[in-house]
Amino acid sequence: MQIGVIGCGVIAASVVNGIAADGPHIVVSERSTRYSKELSGRFSNVSVADNQGVVDASDVIFLGLMADASKDILARLRFRDGQRVITFMAGASLEEVNEMVRPAHAVALVIPFPGIAVGRSPVLMQGEDALVRDIFGRSNTVYPVNNAAEMAAYLSAQAVLSPVARLVGDAADWMQGKVQDTKQGEGFLRHLVSSSLENADCAALIDALNTEGGFNQRLRQHMEKAGIRTDLKTGLDGLT
Repeated sequence: MQIGVIGCGVIAASVVNGIAADGPHIVVSERSTRYSKELSGRFSNVSVADNQGVVDASDVIFLGLMADASKDILARLRFRDGQRVITFMAGASLEEVNEMVRPAHAVALVIPFPGIAVGRSPVLMQGEDALVRDIFGRSNTVYPVNNAAEMAAYLSAQAVLSPVARLVGDAADWMQGKVQDTKQGEGFLRHLVSSSLENADCAALIDALNTEGGFNQRLRQHMEKAGIRTDLKTGLDGLT
């Protein structure tokens, strides 16, 4: 498979880092010199070209552009029939991207997260799931959605990641002065939260941590009384 990447920023570079070891030849755009040089220097199967060179060399093309700049950039390029395009642009619908890349075909909207660079990451997608699973499914878990409305709901809900990280970070900060190794303290909390959520669904985990008078129950109830659940739902509603 010949893969091209137009717009090699942080997320696109993470994607290339995550899939390059699987062996496809990948051509990345020279637009972001920092990432393109780093990737081509690290992997023998990654090379660099201008945007048209990326298109000419590829049968599957990733679009890692900013949505508001994509129309002008893509209008200058000559795509060909039979090429398949996977877009990472949450701000442009699959149908809109399809119009920009004709006669190529936009077959999937994929939302990768930074963890894709090392694997075991969730990958949100709408469209042709067979191709997406073929490229990303070896080391990650693909979560297909049925339509743009579902994708919008997932994109809003995934924003819970930042507040969760903030909570864990604040708890680690609270430990300063109380424990000798605060870096280890944060590592413990991150490990505790990630492993616990990975091994049990939320309802079962809350039930398991609901010992009467226990630390977990007392802190959860304190935060619920302070309105954290209502604030979360209100915030999510404001994103849609």
